[in-house]
Amino acid sequence: MSDKRFLALMFGSTAAVFVWSMIGPKDRFTWFLEVFPVLLGFVLLWGSRSRFPLSRLVYACIWAHMMILLVGGHYTYAEVPLFNLLRDAFDLGRNHYDRVGHFAQGFFPALLAREILLRTSPLVPGKWLFFIVVSICLAFSAFYELIEWRVAIGSGSAADAFLGTQGDVWDTQWDMFLALFGAVMGQALLGGAHDRSLRRLRENR
Repeated sequence: MSDKRFLALMFGSTAAVFVWSMIGPKDRFTWFLEVFPVLLGFVLLWGSRSRFPLSRLVYACIWAHMMILLVGGHYTYAEVPLFNLLRDAFDLGRNHYDRVGHFAQGFFPALLAREILLRTSPLVPGKWLFFIVVSICLAFSAFYELIEWRVAIGSGSAADAFLGTQGDVWDTQWDMFLALFGAVMGQALLGGAHDRSLRRLRENR
């Protein structure tokens, strides 16, 4: 598949799921808060596709992350139907889609941060790159929690679905831990594949 066709598939499918997500969401205010990063990312990726094209693996990671955000925005993270079924079937006590979302918040962006650093800095694959990428992802997760805090203060109960704590007093700590764990696992599992994808990108430019 050519690069143009690959990008058309990524952008086209994202646009289609976005339209589905915006039709009759559980809560319109929560939907906007959850999908705003998708809108921002879509614009940035579309604008940079010629000047700074990313590797196919990173595009695929971003696409997967956008799908998670769009589904979570449509239903709210505490009420995704499949995870309600899992909650009831295994007596989990809560809908764990929120946990998946915060793991993804570290797992997929780690590859994007890794690629940007490898292509724009003197860093090379190794321990320092691994550590810096994990630190970036953890910092972003903490920053996102601060955003949630400010939205909650400004909006009151209207932001309850956005926070998605589901009564867990340690939800914020869980969110940051899962993003940290996701960043570690993303690099550990996909680092080698990412290096190969970067080589293909360089060869095709």
